[in-house]
Amino acid sequence: MARNFSLPGRSAVRAQNGMITTSHPIATAAGLKVLAEGGSAVDAAITATSLLSVAEPQMTGIGGDCFALVSKDGSTDIIALNGAGRAPANASGEGIRAQGLDAIPRHSPHAVTIPGAVDAWAKLHEKFGRHDWDRLFAPSIDYATNGIAVHDRVARDWGLHPGNVEEDKDAAEQFLKNGAAYQAGDVFRQPKLAEAFKLIAKNGRDGFYNGPVMEDMLAKLTSMGGFHQDSDFINTEASFVTPISADYKGHTIWECPPNGQGVAALVLIRIVEQFDLAAMDDVDRVHVLAEASKIAYRLRDTYVADPDREDVPVDWLLSDESLATFVSMIDMKKAQPFDGEDFPTHPHTIYLAAVDKDGMAVSLINSIFDDFGSGISTPGYGVLFQSRGRAFRVDDHHPNRIAGGKRPLHTIIPGMITKGDQLVGPFGVMGGQYQAAGHAMLMSNLFAHGMNPQQALDAARSFGHAGVLQLEGSYSPEQAAELERRGHVLDYPSAPIGGGQAILRDLDTGVLVAGSDPRKDGMSGGF
Repeated sequence: MARNFSLPGRSAVRAQNGMITTSHPIATAAGLKVLAEGGSAVDAAITATSLLSVAEPQMTGIGGDCFALVSKDGSTDIIALNGAGRAPANASGEGIRAQGLDAIPRHSPHAVTIPGAVDAWAKLHEKFGRHDWDRLFAPSIDYATNGIAVHDRVARDWGLHPGNVEEDKDAAEQFLKNGAAYQAGDVFRQPKLAEAFKLIAKNGRDGFYNGPVMEDMLAKLTSMGGFHQDSDFINTEASFVTPISADYKGHTIWECPPNGQGVAALVLIRIVEQFDLAAMDDVDRVHVLAEASKIAYRLRDTYVADPDREDVPVDWLLSDESLATFVSMIDMKKAQPFDGEDFPTHPHTIYLAAVDKDGMAVSLINSIFDDFGSGISTPGYGVLFQSRGRAFRVDDHHPNRIAGGKRPLHTIIPGMITKGDQLVGPFGVMGGQYQAAGHAMLMSNLFAHGMNPQQALDAARSFGHAGVLQLEGSYSPEQAAELERRGHVLDYPSAPIGGGQAILRDLDTGVLVAGSDPRKDGMSGGF
């Protein structure tokens, strides 16, 4: 699909040797430098991700979790990494209910699962890294110490949610400027976090999970009534797992398995493939995706949990028999009601993709769940904790119920695409709940509508979720009226829907083609 150069927008970025695309230009530049110096795609991804902890603190950090998909050499041998943190060993629904709670509050220590990101980075580096570990943290240490200029989208998000860090004095001291949000152009420094990065750079994952940083985290959480123990941190371990996949228009789409929601994305992708989206008008396409999303998210909320503790029926969910049932549930003339969706809304995540000169590709996503996570930060090393534990149920009969050492249902999902015996490339979508629907929409844009990665990310979005159908503003009044006639309750969110990045290889020329979502501050870079 040719670009109209008379309209605002950007071209896809193309390169032959290496590529990285992130949601922040300084993170992209830092990762690209690593690639140009001979570092692996994983080296570049770790460098960029750690820097994003400074550049986009409302989105991500070392107090969060990480998932990744990797192709070591550009082959279709895809490896998945699950860096989901676990509930403290002493956590239980009974213990939480004994405090008069029927759900896990965001700003409580019970929302803080043990951060899995740093161990995930270490596992990735041990298996796929080329540069020295300490080299990867030099940019994040520099920017945390000397400051980074706040970019426009970051400032917008910061300004919407300054109250999320007001309750905790350590967080307020770190993330507010004279009691208010940082503005675009302000210089933001995190000297305490820089000291944590220095210990990680020197001592590896033990610099975070065993020693003064761990002691700082443990003291803060136990002072608030958390169930956390030092052994919860010391024993944290990310794990390599077997990815799951489904086919879509001649391509294979790879996702991390549960406890992530990647299976919901695959269910969605399989459903929408049964409809000729390219021949449909915009209203029908939006309707199909919304109705398929209701089915996939209902299944996710019913079945997806930690597979170490629960039986998650992945094969059944992706079976041809189930697909036929799901497709039959979609009425093109009438929207079905939403039901069974009570998973917490949480919009904040970072996603990045990288490919190096030897063909290694990494799809990586890192998150603290809510904007500024739990809003709880440590006094000594400035670790901002995620609120991922809020995804657990307190109901003892639900598969996703909280229990000691258990991983919650996770929404962050990196993606990878192959075709036959060739790797096409990594992709991912940000936006919390939106991610599974976003994967399906991105795949349809790429392979049903023939868009390049940048065009596919630029395209208008919709999202049927939690009782409403969200539409970005480019849909016409006539299209909106027809959607309402079918029974959709429309919502025009003030914030853009999600974000995303992708790097795909042109299998005819070998050239890498990248896109970076205009809804964020980011960019793609290659050489």
